[in-house]
Amino acid sequence: MTASPREHTLFRKDGTVWARGLMRGKVQHGFWEWYRKDGTKLRSGRFENGEQVGAWTTYDKAGKPHKVKDFKDRTVKPDDHEP
Repeated sequence: MTASPREHTLFRKDGTVWARGLMRGKVQHGFWEWYRKDGTKLRSGRFENGEQVGAWTTYDKAGKPHKVKDFKDRTVKPDDHEP
């Protein structure tokens, strides 16, 4: 049985929130957000078993989307290793 993802927060040395998201065991799994030192959102996206997947958005200092990068689904399917 696979453990359910749990919320996790990473802090900078000065105590401000650096990132917040879900962990499954010791691996990032699910939605994550990163923040600037002033608390504004910097980036957000999803992980599947520690790998970036789907659309990842970088935000400007006003909180508006600045850039979107699409990561392909890296999930290994049973047929992927068939000759």
